Amino acid sequence: ERRTAALKSLIRDLLDRNPEPFALAELQEKADPLLREESAPFVVVLLQECTRMNALVERIRSSLDELLRGLNGELNMSEPMEHLAEALSLGEVPGRNPFHKQSWEKLAWWSCKSLLPWFDDLLRRVDQLREWAEAMAMPKSLWLPGLFNPTAFLTAVKQVTARKQKLPLDNMAIETHVSGFLAPDAVPGYPSEGAFVHGMFMQGARWLDPRDAGEPEVISGVPCAGHIIDARLKEVLAPLPVVFVRAVEVRKSWVPTSVGFLRNDPKVYECPVYQTTMRG
Repeated sequence: ERRTAALKSLIRDLLDRNPEPFALAELQEKADPLLREESAPFVVVLLQECTRMNALVERIRSSLDELLRGLNGELNMSEPMEHLAEALSLGEVPGRNPFHKQSWEKLAWWSCKSLLPWFDDLLRRVDQLREWAEAMAMPKSLWLPGLFNPTAFLTAVKQVTARKQKLPLDNMAIETHVSGFLAPDAVPGYPSEGAFVHGMFMQGARWLDPRDAGEPEVISGVPCAGHIIDARLKEVLAPLPVVFVRAVEVRKSWVPTSVGFLRNDPKVYECPVYQTTMRG
């Protein structure tokens, strides 16, 4: 049947492209000496991300192998296999339907993408983790949305700063500045504190191109420039330049809320950040 043939072709394509899992034992061995250094929290984030990625790619491989064998008549088709076949046929990430018994989404990141863009996204995430793991050094600019748990990375930024400056962790907060670097490959090196991150977008507005913003303001050695302006016609999501993230001490004037400390400063725009376009 044509539909079954198309499904088998898709399964083989996904199996061929599904990345190999990380060798966690070797990775742990390489990481052990670094876990005694100030940058240890970043290494912990890497290990956690690789562990979660392994769980996902192994689930993808085992479930696709099982389904292919079922379609070839080597196994009886179970309900989870039927649900997986249905999701693949619809171009949907398995598990997006909450009633399905086979789920990749449960092991993945928040996403609204359909199957093939989602899978391409997975490959990009693996590439970033592999480069990070091979060098055992964080990228000069990290693709923050490419992590399962971006919040863990921001917590690591606070931990590293708290250790360096011998400050209590629970008195630290994240501060962001939009740098003068339009793209991650323009970043010359690591900042003296904090980290560079990229991959974020603005909805309903855009950031003025730093090249048109005049003299940059230098913060901790990082040139920062630009401000929010109206979005271009028909441009729904405008990419942000590289963002400089650092940890700072909480001030008494700041107001604690469930989403962080509000500055109540007219010079600071307190902008919410969401992981998907569903604002969640």
